[in-house]
Amino acid sequence: MRYNFCTLFDSNYLTRGLAMHRSLLETGADFHLFVFAFDDRTAMILKELAPERMTVITLAEFEDQELLNVKPGRTIAEYCWTSTSSTILYCIRRFGLDQCTYLDADLYFYSSPEAIFEELGEKSVLITEHRYSPQYNKALKSGKYCVQFVTFRNNQEGMTVLEWWRARCIEWCYNRYEDGKFGDQLYLEDWPQRFNGVHELQHLGGGLAAWNVQQYTFTKSGSAITGREITTGKNFPVIFYHFHYLRYYSGDEVELGRRTLTPEVIEIFYKPYIQKLDALKREISARFPGFDPNGARPRPSGLKELLVTLWRKAAGVYHIYPLKHFL
Repeated sequence: MRYNFCTLFDSNYLTRGLAMHRSLLETGADFHLFVFAFDDRTAMILKELAPERMTVITLAEFEDQELLNVKPGRTIAEYCWTSTSSTILYCIRRFGLDQCTYLDADLYFYSSPEAIFEELGEKSVLITEHRYSPQYNKALKSGKYCVQFVTFRNNQEGMTVLEWWRARCIEWCYNRYEDGKFGDQLYLEDWPQRFNGVHELQHLGGGLAAWNVQQYTFTKSGSAITGREITTGKNFPVIFYHFHYLRYYSGDEVELGRRTLTPEVIEIFYKPYIQKLDALKREISARFPGFDPNGARPRPSGLKELLVTLWRKAAGVYHIYPLKHFL
Protein backbone atom coordinates (compact mmCIF):
# COMPACT_ATOMS: atom_id res chain seq x y z
CA MET A 1 0.00 0.00 0.00
CA ARG A 2 1.28 3.45 -0.87
CA TYR A 3 0.76 6.03 1.86
CA ASN A 4 -0.07 9.52 0.66
CA PHE A 5 1.13 12.22 3.04
CA CYS A 6 0.90 15.99 2.92
CA THR A 7 2.47 18.71 5.03
CA LEU A 8 3.00 22.47 4.98
CA PHE A 9 5.88 24.69 6.07
CA ASP A 10 7.86 27.78 5.17
CA SER A 11 11.62 28.32 5.00
CA ASN A 12 11.88 28.67 8.82
CA TYR A 13 10.91 25.00 9.04
CA LEU A 14 12.83 23.81 5.99
CA THR A 15 15.24 21.51 7.84
CA ARG A 16 12.41 19.99 9.87
CA GLY A 17 10.33 19.22 6.80
CA LEU A 18 13.28 17.67 5.01
CA ALA A 19 14.25 15.67 8.10
CA MET A 20 10.75 14.23 8.28
CA HIS A 21 10.86 13.30 4.59
CA ARG A 22 14.22 11.58 4.97
CA SER A 23 13.06 9.73 8.06
CA LEU A 24 10.16 8.30 6.05
CA LEU A 25 12.59 7.18 3.35
CA GLU A 26 14.73 5.45 5.95
CA THR A 27 11.78 3.40 7.23
CA GLY A 28 11.44 1.75 3.82
CA ALA A 29 7.75 2.62 3.63
CA ASP A 30 6.09 3.06 0.23
CA PHE A 31 4.91 6.68 0.35
CA HIS A 32 4.60 9.97 -1.46
CA LEU A 33 4.82 13.33 0.30
CA PHE A 34 3.00 16.41 -1.01
CA VAL A 35 4.64 19.55 0.40
CA PHE A 36 2.74 22.84 0.44
CA ALA A 37 5.46 25.48 0.28
CA PHE A 38 4.29 28.46 2.31
CA ASP A 39 6.85 30.87 0.89
CA ASP A 40 8.66 31.27 -2.43
CA ARG A 41 12.06 30.37 -1.00
CA THR A 42 10.81 26.98 0.17
CA ALA A 43 9.26 26.26 -3.22
CA MET A 44 12.43 27.27 -5.06
CA ILE A 45 14.78 25.22 -2.87
CA LEU A 46 12.65 22.08 -2.81
CA LYS A 47 12.11 22.17 -6.56
CA GLU A 48 15.85 22.51 -7.14
CA LEU A 49 16.68 19.75 -4.65
CA ALA A 50 13.94 17.58 -6.19
CA PRO A 51 13.77 15.00 -3.35
CA GLU A 52 12.47 11.61 -4.38
CA ARG A 53 8.83 10.79 -3.64
CA MET A 54 7.97 14.46 -3.12
CA THR A 55 5.65 16.84 -4.98
CA VAL A 56 5.99 20.55 -4.21
CA ILE A 57 2.86 22.70 -4.36
CA THR A 58 3.04 26.49 -4.29
CA LEU A 59 0.57 28.84 -2.66
CA ALA A 60 -0.43 30.10 -6.11
CA GLU A 61 -1.46 26.58 -7.04
CA PHE A 62 -3.14 25.81 -3.73
CA GLU A 63 -4.99 28.86 -2.47
CA ASP A 64 -8.63 29.25 -3.50
CA GLN A 65 -10.85 32.26 -3.02
CA GLU A 66 -12.26 31.09 0.31
CA LEU A 67 -8.77 30.83 1.78
CA LEU A 68 -7.67 34.14 0.28
CA ASN A 69 -10.75 35.86 1.75
CA VAL A 70 -9.80 34.94 5.33
CA LYS A 71 -6.00 35.15 5.01
CA PRO A 72 -5.63 38.90 5.78
CA GLY A 73 -7.38 38.53 9.16
CA ARG A 74 -5.23 35.68 10.47
CA THR A 75 -1.66 35.45 11.70
CA ILE A 76 0.85 33.25 9.90
CA ALA A 77 0.31 30.44 12.41
CA GLU A 78 -3.48 30.82 12.29
CA TYR A 79 -3.45 30.71 8.50
CA CYS A 80 -1.38 27.52 8.57
CA TRP A 81 -3.95 25.96 10.89
CA THR A 82 -6.76 27.25 8.68
CA SER A 83 -5.11 25.60 5.68
CA THR A 84 -4.45 22.14 7.13
CA SER A 85 -7.76 20.58 6.13
CA SER A 86 -7.59 22.30 2.75
CA THR A 87 -4.21 20.73 1.95
CA ILE A 88 -5.65 17.25 2.45
CA LEU A 89 -8.72 18.08 0.37
CA TYR A 90 -6.56 19.58 -2.39
CA CYS A 91 -4.41 16.46 -2.63
CA ILE A 92 -7.37 14.08 -2.74
CA ARG A 93 -9.16 16.09 -5.42
CA ARG A 94 -6.18 17.24 -7.51
CA PHE A 95 -4.37 13.92 -7.62
CA GLY A 96 -7.31 11.53 -7.29
CA LEU A 97 -5.94 9.88 -4.14
CA ASP A 98 -7.79 7.10 -2.36
CA GLN A 99 -6.48 8.35 1.00
CA CYS A 100 -4.31 11.14 2.36
CA THR A 101 -2.72 11.84 5.74
CA TYR A 102 -1.69 15.27 7.01
CA LEU A 103 1.62 15.34 8.93
CA ASP A 104 3.04 18.15 11.02
CA ALA A 105 6.42 19.07 9.59
CA ASP A 106 8.20 18.54 12.92
CA LEU A 107 7.46 14.82 13.13
CA TYR A 108 10.27 12.30 12.79
CA PHE A 109 9.71 8.63 11.98
CA TYR A 110 11.65 5.78 13.57
CA SER A 111 9.72 2.91 12.00
CA SER A 112 7.21 2.42 9.22
CA PRO A 113 3.70 3.83 9.74
CA GLU A 114 2.33 0.52 8.46
CA ALA A 115 1.08 -0.48 11.92
CA ILE A 116 -1.01 2.70 12.11
CA PHE A 117 -2.78 1.98 8.85
CA GLU A 118 -3.28 -1.67 9.77
CA GLU A 119 -5.03 -0.49 12.91
CA LEU A 120 -7.19 1.90 10.89
CA GLY A 121 -8.50 -1.07 8.93
CA GLU A 122 -11.66 -0.25 7.00
CA LYS A 123 -12.43 2.92 8.96
CA SER A 124 -12.40 6.19 7.03
CA VAL A 125 -10.79 8.73 9.38
CA LEU A 126 -7.91 8.38 11.84
CA ILE A 127 -7.14 10.82 14.66
CA THR A 128 -4.45 10.72 17.34
CA GLU A 129 -4.70 11.66 21.01
CA HIS A 130 -2.30 13.92 22.84
CA ARG A 131 -2.17 11.30 25.63
CA TYR A 132 -1.07 14.01 28.05
CA SER A 133 0.93 13.13 31.11
CA PRO A 134 -1.26 14.18 34.08
CA GLN A 135 0.91 17.18 34.97
CA TYR A 136 0.64 18.57 31.44
CA ASN A 137 -3.01 17.91 30.69
CA LYS A 138 -4.31 20.77 28.53
CA ALA A 139 -7.25 18.92 27.04
CA LEU A 140 -9.76 21.62 28.02
CA LYS A 141 -7.96 24.26 25.95
CA SER A 142 -5.95 22.34 23.36
CA GLY A 143 -8.16 19.30 22.99
CA LYS A 144 -7.99 15.56 23.48
CA TYR A 145 -6.74 15.11 19.94
CA CYS A 146 -3.66 16.50 18.21
CA VAL A 147 -3.65 17.63 14.60
CA GLN A 148 -0.33 15.97 13.86
CA PHE A 149 -1.27 12.80 11.96
CA VAL A 150 -4.80 12.84 10.53
CA THR A 151 -5.95 10.42 7.83
CA PHE A 152 -8.95 10.64 5.48
CA ARG A 153 -10.14 8.11 2.94
CA ASN A 154 -11.66 9.33 -0.30
CA ASN A 155 -15.09 7.87 0.39
CA GLN A 156 -18.40 9.26 1.61
CA GLU A 157 -17.57 8.94 5.30
CA GLY A 158 -14.10 10.42 4.98
CA MET A 159 -15.03 13.29 2.71
CA THR A 160 -18.02 14.24 4.85
CA VAL A 161 -15.73 14.76 7.84
CA LEU A 162 -13.01 16.51 5.83
CA GLU A 163 -15.35 18.96 4.10
CA TRP A 164 -17.06 19.74 7.42
CA TRP A 165 -13.67 20.43 9.05
CA ARG A 166 -12.53 22.69 6.22
CA ALA A 167 -15.76 24.71 6.40
CA ARG A 168 -15.37 25.21 10.16
CA CYS A 169 -11.72 26.31 9.79
CA ILE A 170 -12.69 28.84 7.13
CA GLU A 171 -15.35 30.22 9.48
CA TRP A 172 -13.12 30.43 12.59
CA CYS A 173 -9.51 29.44 13.26
CA TYR A 174 -7.59 31.59 15.74
CA ASN A 175 -4.89 31.18 18.36
CA ARG A 176 -7.25 31.62 21.29
CA TYR A 177 -9.87 29.64 23.16
CA GLU A 178 -13.37 30.84 22.37
CA ASP A 179 -16.78 29.15 22.72
CA GLY A 180 -15.32 25.64 22.74
CA LYS A 181 -12.99 26.34 19.81
CA PHE A 182 -9.20 26.61 19.59
CA GLY A 183 -7.40 26.83 16.25
CA ASP A 184 -8.21 23.86 14.02
CA GLN A 185 -7.84 21.36 16.86
CA LEU A 186 -10.92 21.45 19.11
CA TYR A 187 -13.11 20.78 16.09
CA LEU A 188 -11.95 17.15 16.37
CA GLU A 189 -13.33 16.67 19.91
CA ASP A 190 -16.66 15.07 19.00
CA TRP A 191 -15.81 13.40 15.70
CA PRO A 192 -16.16 9.84 17.07
CA GLN A 193 -19.72 10.71 18.12
CA ARG A 194 -20.63 13.16 15.34
CA PHE A 195 -19.45 11.09 12.36
CA ASN A 196 -19.28 7.49 11.24
CA GLY A 197 -16.01 5.74 10.46
CA VAL A 198 -13.71 7.69 12.81
CA HIS A 199 -10.95 5.74 14.59
CA GLU A 200 -8.80 6.88 17.54
CA LEU A 201 -5.28 5.52 17.25
CA GLN A 202 -4.45 3.08 20.07
CA HIS A 203 -0.82 2.35 19.16
CA LEU A 204 1.34 4.07 21.79
CA GLY A 205 4.21 4.49 19.31
CA GLY A 206 2.26 7.00 17.26
CA GLY A 207 2.33 10.47 18.78
CA LEU A 208 5.11 10.62 21.33
CA ALA A 209 5.92 14.19 22.34
CA ALA A 210 7.17 16.32 25.23
CA TRP A 211 3.66 16.45 26.72
CA ASN A 212 3.39 12.66 27.18
CA VAL A 213 6.89 11.17 27.12
CA GLN A 214 7.09 11.17 30.95
CA GLN A 215 4.88 8.06 30.96
CA TYR A 216 7.45 5.85 29.23
CA THR A 217 11.00 4.54 29.29
CA PHE A 218 12.95 3.81 26.14
CA THR A 219 15.68 1.58 24.78
CA LYS A 220 17.47 1.92 21.46
CA SER A 221 18.92 -0.80 19.27
CA GLY A 222 20.42 0.50 16.05
CA SER A 223 17.84 2.84 14.55
CA ALA A 224 14.90 1.11 16.28
CA ILE A 225 13.51 2.54 19.50
CA THR A 226 11.27 0.57 21.88
CA GLY A 227 9.07 2.27 24.43
CA ARG A 228 7.77 0.79 27.67
CA GLU A 229 4.69 2.15 29.43
CA ILE A 230 5.66 2.62 33.07
CA THR A 231 2.25 1.84 34.60
CA THR A 232 1.52 -1.33 32.60
CA GLY A 233 4.95 -2.53 31.49
CA LYS A 234 3.63 -2.71 27.92
CA ASN A 235 6.32 -2.55 25.23
CA PHE A 236 5.79 -0.92 21.85
CA PRO A 237 7.87 0.14 18.84
CA VAL A 238 8.23 3.90 18.47
CA ILE A 239 6.77 5.03 15.14
CA PHE A 240 7.11 8.80 15.34
CA TYR A 241 8.04 11.57 17.74
CA HIS A 242 6.57 15.06 17.53
CA PHE A 243 9.28 17.67 18.18
CA HIS A 244 6.79 20.39 19.03
CA TYR A 245 8.20 23.63 20.43
CA LEU A 246 11.83 22.92 19.51
CA ARG A 247 13.21 26.39 18.78
CA TYR A 248 16.48 27.85 17.62
CA TYR A 249 17.75 31.16 18.94
CA SER A 250 20.31 33.57 17.56
CA GLY A 251 23.70 32.89 19.07
CA ASP A 252 23.59 29.13 18.43
CA GLU A 253 21.18 28.16 21.20
CA VAL A 254 18.35 25.66 21.03
CA GLU A 255 15.31 25.18 23.26
CA LEU A 256 13.63 21.81 23.69
CA GLY A 257 10.47 23.01 25.39
CA ARG A 258 9.14 23.61 28.88
CA ARG A 259 8.32 20.15 30.15
CA THR A 260 10.26 17.51 32.08
CA LEU A 261 12.62 15.63 29.77
CA THR A 262 14.87 12.94 31.19
CA PRO A 263 18.50 12.65 30.08
CA GLU A 264 17.46 9.37 28.41
CA VAL A 265 14.82 11.12 26.28
CA ILE A 266 17.21 13.92 25.34
CA GLU A 267 19.92 11.42 24.38
CA ILE A 268 17.66 9.05 22.41
CA PHE A 269 15.38 11.56 20.67
CA TYR A 270 16.57 15.16 20.81
CA LYS A 271 20.32 14.83 20.34
CA PRO A 272 20.18 12.76 17.11
CA TYR A 273 17.35 14.92 15.75
CA ILE A 274 19.24 18.17 16.33
CA GLN A 275 22.32 16.64 14.72
CA LYS A 276 20.26 15.79 11.64
CA LEU A 277 18.84 19.32 11.51
CA ASP A 278 22.33 20.76 11.79
CA ALA A 279 23.60 18.57 8.96
CA LEU A 280 20.67 19.65 6.79
CA LYS A 281 21.33 23.29 7.63
CA ARG A 282 24.93 22.99 6.48
CA GLU A 283 23.84 21.19 3.33
CA ILE A 284 21.23 23.81 2.46
CA SER A 285 23.38 26.81 3.42
CA ALA A 286 26.18 25.62 1.16
CA ARG A 287 23.86 25.70 -1.85
CA PHE A 288 21.44 28.43 -0.86
CA PRO A 289 23.22 30.98 1.37
CA GLY A 290 21.67 34.03 2.95
CA PHE A 291 19.12 32.65 5.41
CA ASP A 292 18.82 30.24 8.33
CA PRO A 293 16.77 27.14 7.36
CA ASN A 294 16.38 26.34 11.08
CA GLY A 295 14.45 29.57 11.58
CA ALA A 296 16.58 30.96 14.41
CA ARG A 297 15.07 33.96 16.16
CA PRO A 298 16.27 36.42 18.83
CA ARG A 299 15.93 34.98 22.30
CA PRO A 300 13.26 36.73 24.43
CA SER A 301 14.67 39.14 26.98
CA GLY A 302 13.50 41.48 29.74
CA LEU A 303 12.34 41.16 33.34
CA LYS A 304 9.44 38.84 32.55
CA GLU A 305 11.68 36.43 30.69
CA LEU A 306 14.23 36.51 33.52
CA LEU A 307 11.56 35.57 36.06
CA VAL A 308 10.27 32.80 33.80
CA THR A 309 13.82 31.46 33.40
CA LEU A 310 14.38 31.43 37.17
CA TRP A 311 11.08 29.60 37.72
CA ARG A 312 11.85 27.04 35.02
CA LYS A 313 15.28 26.33 36.46
CA ALA A 314 13.77 25.83 39.91
CA ALA A 315 11.10 23.53 38.47
CA GLY A 316 13.63 21.49 36.48
CA VAL A 317 12.09 22.34 33.11
CA TYR A 318 14.74 24.69 31.77
CA HIS A 319 15.84 23.27 28.43
CA ILE A 320 17.82 25.97 26.62
CA TYR A 321 21.27 24.76 25.62
CA PRO A 322 24.20 25.87 23.50
CA LEU A 323 23.85 24.11 20.15
CA LYS A 324 27.33 22.58 20.58
CA HIS A 325 25.92 20.60 23.52
CA PHE A 326 24.28 18.29 20.95
CA LEU A 327 26.92 18.22 18.23
